[in-house]
Amino acid sequence: MALNYIWIALFALGFLVGIIKLILGDVETLPLMMDSTFTMSKEGFEMCLGLTGTLTLWMGILKIGEDSGLINRLASFLSPVLTRLFPEIPKGHPALGAIFMNISANMLGLDNAATPMGLKAMQELQSINDKKDTASNSMIMFLTLNTSGVTIIPVSIMAYRAKAGAVDPTDVFLPLLLTSLCSTLVGLVVCSIYQRINLFNRYILIMFATIALFVASLFTVIFNLDNEGMQVFCRILTSVMILGAIMIFIFSGWFKKINVYNSFIEGAKGGFNVAVTLIPYVVAILVAVGIFRASGGLQMLQELVESGVERLGLNSDFVGALPVALMKPLSGPGARGMMLENFTHFGPDSFVGHLSSILQGCTDTTFYILAVYFGSVGIKKYRYSVACGLSADFAGIIAAVFISYFFFA
Repeated sequence: MALNYIWIALFALGFLVGIIKLILGDVETLPLMMDSTFTMSKEGFEMCLGLTGTLTLWMGILKIGEDSGLINRLASFLSPVLTRLFPEIPKGHPALGAIFMNISANMLGLDNAATPMGLKAMQELQSINDKKDTASNSMIMFLTLNTSGVTIIPVSIMAYRAKAGAVDPTDVFLPLLLTSLCSTLVGLVVCSIYQRINLFNRYILIMFATIALFVASLFTVIFNLDNEGMQVFCRILTSVMILGAIMIFIFSGWFKKINVYNSFIEGAKGGFNVAVTLIPYVVAILVAVGIFRASGGLQMLQELVESGVERLGLNSDFVGALPVALMKPLSGPGARGMMLENFTHFGPDSFVGHLSSILQGCTDTTFYILAVYFGSVGIKKYRYSVACGLSADFAGIIAAVFISYFFFA
């Protein structure tokens, strides 16, 4: 329901701003808004179409994992933690393995690999959902962890910074990790309060300690490398994770003596159908965002906030990166475009450039994820999922501002 109101509000506010500008003599805004509807519709369609190949590949790979029993073994290994965060999921259910792989891919910044795994997890969660049009607690917990996802190695952010000419493209590594940890912790706590899940459990505490140990080990390795060595290490680690996952699934099927090729084909057939199902949801979100942006409403909001901050006597340097923060929950491509605009206008090594990078990577696109993941399984009632996702987003934004001032001001 909240997404419905926000969707209508984006259209209404954009149209209102456009009409006001027309009355004031600006005859260009309304045509720009009209053009944005066609542009964003095309972008949404092409985005889904471009996702088809990735969906086909990873749904086929996941099918091998199902048939070979690898997913069940993963679920058994992780069940002490996952069954406490997802008490509705039966022990050993394939959804637990898909959830783990999706979260792991997000932690390493592997967006293309994470999305099909997430969609597969949603399909598995829907299979045990009693109310097929209503989000279950497990779905909401899963999407909260997705939208607030911890990013250990922000590969894409570092690549954009390097392309923009940053002196040290990797200098956002530690601030981004700390920021995303804050957003994930807040999202997990808020969702746990709604679902009355006790986080002070020894298995969950062990999980947090393990993550902390892994992060510390990663720091030890990376901080002993120069910039070029660090980028090479991140690329190699990313490649090893993706290719290693594929080979593990294939060899698990071969070891269990199943027909790996036929299993892959059977699973891959659903890739195109899932991509087509996503088109209306993606187009709906992108068109609304495009109209609001083309109207100039987002720029007006930024100027209003800057004025208010300065009247309070506070430093308003962060306001230049605010459009990235406001756009991120709505549209990943839109936020990415604004980050690149800030690189061009302020420079990638400026305070705004650093903050934009951290805001782009500290959380995920909440409304896009809700629309796509829920839309893929026909969920219409989101319950409190928007509140959990936005809580994580807000925590990420606040943490990004303070951490950026600490590191880069």
